[in-house]
Amino acid sequence: MTEEERQRLQEAQERWEKTTLKETLDRHPERYEVFITASGEPVERLYTPLDLGGDYLEKLDFPGEYPFTRGIHPTMHRGRLWTMRMFAGFGTAEETNARFKYLLEQGQTGLSVAFDLPTLMGYDTDAPEAEGEFGKCGVAVSSLRDMEVLFDTIPLDKVTTSMTINSPASVIWAMYIAAAEKQGVPMHHLGGTIQNDILKEYIAQKEYIFPPEPSMRLVTDTIEFGSQHLPKWNTISISGYHIREAGSTAAQELAFTLVDGMEYVRWALERGLDIDAFAPRLSFFFNCHNDFLEEIAKFRAARRVWAREMRYTFGAKNPRSWWLRFHTQTAGCTLTAQQPEINAVRVAIQALAAVLGGTQSLHTNSMDEALALPGEFAVTVALRTQQIIAHESGVTNTVDPLGGSYAVEALTDRLERQAYDYFERIEALGGVLPAIEAGFFQQEIADAAYRYQREIDERRRVVVGVNEFVAEEPLRIPLLKMDPQGYARQCARLAQVRAERDSGAVGQALDRLRIAAQSTENTMPYILDAVRAYATLQEVMDVFREVFGLYREPMIL
Repeated sequence: MTEEERQRLQEAQERWEKTTLKETLDRHPERYEVFITASGEPVERLYTPLDLGGDYLEKLDFPGEYPFTRGIHPTMHRGRLWTMRMFAGFGTAEETNARFKYLLEQGQTGLSVAFDLPTLMGYDTDAPEAEGEFGKCGVAVSSLRDMEVLFDTIPLDKVTTSMTINSPASVIWAMYIAAAEKQGVPMHHLGGTIQNDILKEYIAQKEYIFPPEPSMRLVTDTIEFGSQHLPKWNTISISGYHIREAGSTAAQELAFTLVDGMEYVRWALERGLDIDAFAPRLSFFFNCHNDFLEEIAKFRAARRVWAREMRYTFGAKNPRSWWLRFHTQTAGCTLTAQQPEINAVRVAIQALAAVLGGTQSLHTNSMDEALALPGEFAVTVALRTQQIIAHESGVTNTVDPLGGSYAVEALTDRLERQAYDYFERIEALGGVLPAIEAGFFQQEIADAAYRYQREIDERRRVVVGVNEFVAEEPLRIPLLKMDPQGYARQCARLAQVRAERDSGAVGQALDRLRIAAQSTENTMPYILDAVRAYATLQEVMDVFREVFGLYREPMIL
């Protein structure tokens, strides 16, 4: 836009504000004095080219070309739909295996595993520390035998699998690799993702075990091993999802996720890895909250920032290293126990935003998740939501259909600026690990969560069914019931594994792992040897507990 055109537009907008707009406002004032996004950011009445700056090619360019604002692929969903990857896991491996097969029959195109709390914390099902937590938030996996049952008759060379596991990620990944070997599938044929994002555990989810430095060493071990032996595997899914679930704003989710990603890159480079050997397999995991336009802008800003940093800050040469590939899950924190059926509407809006934002993979939450783990009816409706968006809505027929929207582009620019503001503040604290120790991330998220809840409590933010449009009605959704004998069956299988394995081989494998952990060797080959011998999850994790110690978060006042 020339300066003359900008001046003409400015004058025309001022005329409109003084005449047409003023006449309407005098008769009918707006609903609120200030409109804000879900993150508390102001939303202007109208966006025009005056709100945009910069050159089109520099900021947007074309899909499949740097800076990838409009998408990492030239044809996006015209060429290939996103992977419909419904998160699933509960009770025993048998129960979750049955759910996987049901979802695949219903048209799901990838698997995603939720693990129970003992597994997430590196304990076997029958450990005293695990009492009362079996199978409640995911499936229990204590040994290679459980992993074999979990994927029984599911060909691991034909599906991709995502596993939401962090502190014990290397051990669970080794079990998956060993289970595939039992099927005759070599590791270099495997495709999938382990979450393996330990930094966000210290920041938000709190399922850490070891101090940050040895934890980062284990993550780097997996990145190195994957780049050498599993070329189709994403060895980390850098996760903003849990940061948002803890109460962050969109800008905080964006900034904290990307700065974590850059920290993993630094550790891998210090290990001596070539950036273009590992960066193409880095992946991301974002939340999609209720604010439709803000969420679309967040995804577009994420691609642009990551591409710039990978290309110019870290010097990656391969354009695939500049890609920000991401999975999206709709926002669990927005689901309500009140009138749970209307959660299906929230999920549909969030899923549509994720698709319009260019996601490569998507999980849609089930309407009953504020009450229980997803039941079969609810999870089918959630999957059908994705299928309707894909095949009936028409939004997949063109690439980046909201690109060029003055509102979306202005929001994208603002989120980009806010991300760089956070990068500067974190750098001033000494980087990611010092900022974690100082409680910076935790305090920023806590403040944002408090503000959001106050807005709901004071009815400045409407949540349908909670503080407005409340209705008392009976629950009509069938809730999931787990097998009451599942715990006994799981413990019996674990006891059988211990009784039948070669205990001498297990002990020797754990000793070799301990020596490797005490040195600077990559631990993955030793973990694989241990789980192939049927060492249990806790036995392997106890070696690391012994060598690395346990982390206690400092008190922040």
